[in-house]
Amino acid sequence: MPDVTTDSAEAASTTVQRQGEAAFFDVDNTMMKGASLFHVARKMYQKKAFTLRDAAGFAWKQAKFILRGENMNDVHSVQDSAQKLAAGISAEFVQQLGEEVYDEMIVSKIWPGTKALAQEHLKKGRQVWLVTATPVEVAGVIAARLKLTGALGTVAEIQDGVYTGRLVGEILHGAAKGRAVRDLALAQGLDLSRCWAYSDSYNDIPLLTAVGNPVAINPDARLRRHARDHNWPIYDYRSGRRAATMGLQAATGAGIVYGLWKGIASMRRK
Repeated sequence: MPDVTTDSAEAASTTVQRQGEAAFFDVDNTMMKGASLFHVARKMYQKKAFTLRDAAGFAWKQAKFILRGENMNDVHSVQDSAQKLAAGISAEFVQQLGEEVYDEMIVSKIWPGTKALAQEHLKKGRQVWLVTATPVEVAGVIAARLKLTGALGTVAEIQDGVYTGRLVGEILHGAAKGRAVRDLALAQGLDLSRCWAYSDSYNDIPLLTAVGNPVAINPDARLRRHARDHNWPIYDYRSGRRAATMGLQAATGAGIVYGLWKGIASMRRK
């Protein structure tokens, strides 16, 4: 919990009441637009860590992710591909890569509204954690740059300073997020009934229902319905609440895919 300096008994009492409280934020499409792992893959391609074909696969999944939200099969496919591609790469290289990815790509994708929510929790003396399937090294960089308490992410196995291509435990996704938050609550002395959770995806229902204050941010269709049915707050920071019509959504999708391919082609020429 962040240190809080106060000058009055009333303020001190407020600080005490915040003990045991925390806010948990998903990353992809919640804290930032799109998938953070895509930007890691893009940076790895720039550093010649893998091929154009690999990069194209990541780009297509990123386009689908922006348009329709999180899909379990795509999440696991991207994660599996990333793990295999990372085998033999040094942990030091990935840490440096995470810093570069944040500075060059992720910082401009952070949703100002979600960032403001996180900062408000910090001001009130609560812990603020990122909870994401993104590799913990990248999640940790995002949390540090946003001055949050910390990050829970997918952990890759490291031996002799290099990645083996295997995971330690499971991908931090779906039900795993709920388990991770409950474990953290035990370790940190948190009362989950007085905590908050934020996500865009119906797949994160285990995270959202683990706390007393679930909030949907930029929700996919299933989560929006669930949130409405359960009277959860809904915040949507996307321009025009996504696309007003399916026709506009399709046009936007075509633009995203075209833009991604142009970007990859540009990197290839360079």
